[in-house]
Amino acid sequence: MFQKILVANRGEIAIRVMRAANELGKRTV
Repeated sequence: MFQKILVANRGEIAIRVMRAANELGKRTV
């Protein structure tokens, strides 16, 4: 259970980071 939750959290964080990076890139450009 804990491992699955950790993996899910990592996936969500990765997605959030990617979205933030894309937004920053668009703003910068």
